Amino acid sequence: MKSTFECIDGHTAGMPVRMIVSGAPSLDGRNQSERRQHFMEEFAWMRRALMFEPRGHSAMSGTFIYPPSSDEFDIGIIFIETSGCLPMCGHASIGTTTFAIERGLVTPKTEGLLRLETPAGRVDVEYEKENDRVTSVKLINIPSFLLAKDIEIESPDLGALKVDIAYGGNFYPIIEQQENFTDLSEFDAPSLIRMGIELREQLEGVHNIVHPLDTSIQGLRHCMWTGAALDSNSDARACVIAGEMVDRSPCGTGTSARLAQRAARDLIAEGETFVHESFIGSKFTGTIEGRTKVGEYQAIIPGVRGAAHITGINTIFVDSDDPFPQGFML
Repeated sequence: MKSTFECIDGHTAGMPVRMIVSGAPSLDGRNQSERRQHFMEEFAWMRRALMFEPRGHSAMSGTFIYPPSSDEFDIGIIFIETSGCLPMCGHASIGTTTFAIERGLVTPKTEGLLRLETPAGRVDVEYEKENDRVTSVKLINIPSFLLAKDIEIESPDLGALKVDIAYGGNFYPIIEQQENFTDLSEFDAPSLIRMGIELREQLEGVHNIVHPLDTSIQGLRHCMWTGAALDSNSDARACVIAGEMVDRSPCGTGTSARLAQRAARDLIAEGETFVHESFIGSKFTGTIEGRTKVGEYQAIIPGVRGAAHITGINTIFVDSDDPFPQGFML
């Protein structure tokens, strides 16, 4: 048996996006959250086949696109990457919007605005065009909030640390500069990955990390180490550990989480910008678009601006006779 997937490949701020435009499975559910559950239960093999080697690599991420469940939206999205099937992914939303508009795969109800139905909720994406090229995309993300602050934890490598946990579509432990952690620049990527995984596991062992309104969103797949910006025009830098790899972009949901954290600590106000650098120096610009509540938590509506680029068109075959039909990870 052979399955065929037509894909558009590209990147957002250096982080891969593989948008699968044909071959997506039919999913049950009234909305993308329920469809995500169906995908994870029955079609995880597709995620592995399309994200893992030899068809993908350790930093691969992507999306399946679907018709929306109602007229409130323009397009539905299921997010996939090597670490799993996320409820929300900011860099992939920016990439998918760019690719879908440039290739004429969707006609927004309002020019300049694409309304995404994601498993985490509605996400509005404002985009700017020059001729057929999408030059800039601004993500108006789901409500984001600081879940907990100044959690004390003992790192085997660093000693005592204080950690904040914030939500921006996924949950992020955020380690700011402090006595036992002065800057991410003092560590290489493998060390940050290893320490980030250890920290996530420790936190999950003692804290129940669950979204107050959606229990299907829970646990930690990410970790954010911070440091001084490389560019004097930027405000801060982050190394986001996603699964077992480093996000090449500043991370859309991670930037949203950090905006929520900074807002809760009165470090940023509406009308101000926050230029966030990635591990490789690429940038997103964050803003606070409004304020709201999520359950008992004070929350913000984050805006995240970036740009994406198409790098190729790809047809992928997954054959049951292949020795690695679901790929592999080293």
